[in-house]
Amino acid sequence: MKATLVIKNIDNLITLKGENKPRSKEELKDIGVIKNGIIALDNDTILYVGEGELPSNINIDENTIVLDGTGKTVTPGLVDSHTHLVHGGSRENELAMKLKGVPYLDILESGGGIHSTVKATRKASFEELYNQAKKSLNTMLSFGVTTVEAKSGYGIEDFETEIKQLEVAKKLNEDHPVDIISTFMGAHAIPSSYKENSDEFVDIIINDMIPRIAEMDLARFCDVFCEEGVFTIDQSRKILLAAREYGMGLKLHADEIKPLGGAELAAEIGCISADHLIAASDNGIKKMARKGVIANLLPGTSFNLQTGNFAPARKMIEEGVPVSLSTDYNPGSCPTENIQLIMSFGALIMKLTPEEIITAVTINGAASLGLEEKIGSLDLGKQGDLVIFDSPNLEYILYHFGINHVEKVIKKGEIVYSKEK
Repeated sequence: MKATLVIKNIDNLITLKGENKPRSKEELKDIGVIKNGIIALDNDTILYVGEGELPSNINIDENTIVLDGTGKTVTPGLVDSHTHLVHGGSRENELAMKLKGVPYLDILESGGGIHSTVKATRKASFEELYNQAKKSLNTMLSFGVTTVEAKSGYGIEDFETEIKQLEVAKKLNEDHPVDIISTFMGAHAIPSSYKENSDEFVDIIINDMIPRIAEMDLARFCDVFCEEGVFTIDQSRKILLAAREYGMGLKLHADEIKPLGGAELAAEIGCISADHLIAASDNGIKKMARKGVIANLLPGTSFNLQTGNFAPARKMIEEGVPVSLSTDYNPGSCPTENIQLIMSFGALIMKLTPEEIITAVTINGAASLGLEEKIGSLDLGKQGDLVIFDSPNLEYILYHFGINHVEKVIKKGEIVYSKEK
């Protein structure tokens, strides 16, 4: 067997080897660290993972790329499993209002907030949305992200804008090294024209939008913002069950502000993940644990909104809920593509251990997208997605926060990012 790429002398090779399933409780701690590690790829596939030297049956020649991992930490490619990647405009003009303590609802009333992004996204051309999202995707890649989830949701009742967002994501997935998994989120907000009859808008999503999205094969998942003043538990259930009938996986923005019962709903209908969960009830957490629903936690959003409230990550882990971490990258509540910063927030604010954090952004993130058989760990036969960190150990990446520790990113066996020296 011939290797096309080899990384040798790796100080800390973090493999996450094990069962291809979401990890919970004690499993979160077993990250498969190999000292003086070596890994070999055959084009886009992992050929060998071990310690010391390559076995005699794996050959290298003058065409094999050989990298030195001395002083480095190597991990699986990172997975950012909750983003709003494709959007128009930005909202830095709201910063001054936020600093003065202007409530979000007042910003919304003045035409800001999500209304501003909806307007900008509707106005933007396909090319403008593509270029803006590509720039963000390049930044994500530079921080070690090799797979990202991208939601629609800034067209809302303007269905053509929803389609445009998803078509941009599809084209980027074809053109860019980072794999993009698309989620239809037409149920992101109640349009003002349907405030008095939100059920009518729910019917439009179910009868018109979801069938067309499925027919065009534009989204692998469907998501709903289940929250007070947005979509109710019953409305969310109806939308997601309709999406399931069309073959979509289910996700839910759940219990971000109020303990509405979103965690319970996610468990009831078998969502692959429930996201945010800041106000999730103890009962909801227990039900998620029993059903294996992944808690996708987004500490960057809580940090940026300055609410002081973060999802109860430790309680979730103690109850047996598998946990993932994501940026929630969007122009309003969390305008950052820096997954490493989110990892540091996981440690410093949510009190997750380094082992729990790397699991959350690799195999558990992959599992929240249904990709745990393909990516998320470094094991024989899996896809060759790796990150080389210029860091002596995992702890250093979290401890020395706010900078980019990535030296190289390898996607499907090819070096797709190298930090400029």
